[in-house]
Amino acid sequence: MSFIPAHSYRPSFWLRPNHLHTIYASKKRQVAWPEYERERLSTPDDDFMDLDWSKNGHKRAVVLLHGLEGSSERPYIRGMATALNEVGWDAVAVNFRSCSGEMNLLPYSYHSGASYDLVTVLDRVSQDYETIAAVGFSLGGNVLIKHLGEAGKDTALCAAAAFSVPCDLKGSAIELTRFQNRLYMWNFLRLLKAKVEAKAQTFPDLVDATDFDSITSFREFDDRYTAPLGGFDDAEDYWAQSSSKGFISGVQIPTLLVQAADDPFLSKSCYPVREADGNPHFSLEIPKYGGHVGFQKPGKYWSEDRVLAFLADHCG
Repeated sequence: MSFIPAHSYRPSFWLRPNHLHTIYASKKRQVAWPEYERERLSTPDDDFMDLDWSKNGHKRAVVLLHGLEGSSERPYIRGMATALNEVGWDAVAVNFRSCSGEMNLLPYSYHSGASYDLVTVLDRVSQDYETIAAVGFSLGGNVLIKHLGEAGKDTALCAAAAFSVPCDLKGSAIELTRFQNRLYMWNFLRLLKAKVEAKAQTFPDLVDATDFDSITSFREFDDRYTAPLGGFDDAEDYWAQSSSKGFISGVQIPTLLVQAADDPFLSKSCYPVREADGNPHFSLEIPKYGGHVGFQKPGKYWSEDRVLAFLADHCG
């Protein structure tokens, strides 16, 4: 395990408040749009995911995984794809089920433990590339680390990096109920409400959107929707089975997890120091600043520079 020194990343002085940093990186960053080429990928259960490829004719590729209610359009995905293209990597930005602008076909869509969908993506990317890495953000990072722990050495990836990961889903869910985080919780529920209402119209016997506005937390949302549609007993069972923290011991390829110490989404239990200390393949870095999926600096974001350096060390 390695720790990044506190001085190694410093945001602009005015972005040191973690909430401002988080919101700025999400809403205000301007990134040139990569030349995406969309591919619809069928899943083994007769559903689909949309992949957005940014190809420059390179012989190696990085799979990019977005966070909750994100997509390939998020600035952190676009910025990472652009940075990778510039140094010899193609990129494929995964849109999880229902996140590409078109609703998926089944009653359930995606969740923090859906590592089976990443396996489907890696099988597809392996058809065209022998050297493959992956970068996940927030929920996407949880999916990535869970896959690595499940697969061990039997993964198509040469290395992986993840940022701002709620690796203890219960702890993060509780953290987001705090008064200072109410804006984030409200925004997530606003986005999820629209999808629940769409699913209720298509599958009225399975999805009920009645009184959705009474839901104020992920516990209530996951109890009512994520768990039953995903085959879990309840929110506690979903969190227990899907939290990537419990899979770190099984990771057997070079993996980097970066968790800003000031991330407003993460509980203390989302900093897996003990788990990382027991796995020589797993590096945990905890910069003092960064917010949630922030890591702003002029030009390339620090997170992009960090990934480029990590991949250069481990994938050639």
